[in-house]
Amino acid sequence: MRIGVLGVGLIGGSIGLAARERVEGARVSGWDPDPQALERALERGAIDVAAPTVEAAVADAEACFLCAPVGALAALAERALAAAGAECVVSDVGSTKAPLAAAARDERFIGGHPIAGAETAGVEHARGDLFDGAIWYLTPMPHSSGILYERLHRLLKAFGARPVAIEAERHDRLMAALSHLPHVLANVLVGQVVAASQREGEPIPAIAPSFRDATRVAGSNSDVWVDIYLANRAAIAKELERTSAALSEVANALRAGDEAWLRDWNERARAARKELVERDLAEGPLHELAFVVPNRPGVVAQVALALGREGVNIADMTLAPAPDMRSGSITLWIAGDEPARRARRLIESLGFAVAER
Repeated sequence: MRIGVLGVGLIGGSIGLAARERVEGARVSGWDPDPQALERALERGAIDVAAPTVEAAVADAEACFLCAPVGALAALAERALAAAGAECVVSDVGSTKAPLAAAARDERFIGGHPIAGAETAGVEHARGDLFDGAIWYLTPMPHSSGILYERLHRLLKAFGARPVAIEAERHDRLMAALSHLPHVLANVLVGQVVAASQREGEPIPAIAPSFRDATRVAGSNSDVWVDIYLANRAAIAKELERTSAALSEVANALRAGDEAWLRDWNERARAARKELVERDLAEGPLHELAFVVPNRPGVVAQVALALGREGVNIADMTLAPAPDMRSGSITLWIAGDEPARRARRLIESLGFAVAER
């Protein structure tokens, strides 16, 4: 498979390494606005070819990944789609989808976002196993090509990731709470401690483990994060308002000396964190579900998004068009007895009869 990678930093370099290590016959062509980064990617073995232009990197590609800061993605997507062939799936790895609304109108474009990374940046830190077990969100539109969605899904599975479909708007709201808010709070917390030290006229003592853990992402790369803050500003601001209200509740309980409320609040947080951490530990046996769908745009996205909304992970999928091209068969593999039962109910609620093999 011929793969284009536009931007060969940590994520782009890891995509290149994963493809070259795990996808049979993969040939990776990379481009980067920084010639030195491109040279390092070639030396590291993250790419096979250092392309001089976006157009050269995308030429003849079957899949193309846009791995640039959020603020540069829209322009990069426009160039990539103009250069890509009709059968090339184009995706990105950005933390917000709103800037890519124009690109998403093209049936070849399927937004993406791997929940993977590190505090370190640059291709020198890239790893072929970076995506092992990681959720990789996909944001197909109703008009997205089903064939290209399947290709992208299979490719991400080969990288070791777990593709999950989600609507673009829901993705951005979720990321505001799950990813962007923690970065904001880490920055605020560092500032609060520095201000307290100055206010009290005391130097900052040795950093406690809890403070170190809570501020691990403080001051992350400004070239990346200022773009993210601005691109998803409405959703982040809304989460900050909710957080402020929650903190006010805690402050009120502290002023009132409400031990019962504080104990219940702390225990609820403990239980919620335990559930979040342990949610995906046991997947269970694999179930094969097959069903026939009409050959119309958006049907694959409709099914994938319906399952994604209910937290059902598609372990694998295949599409098989009928000889007359009027319909096609979709086969999904779902891990776990209960998720498979939910998947069957959801698919049947969409009007498709399901056979389990």
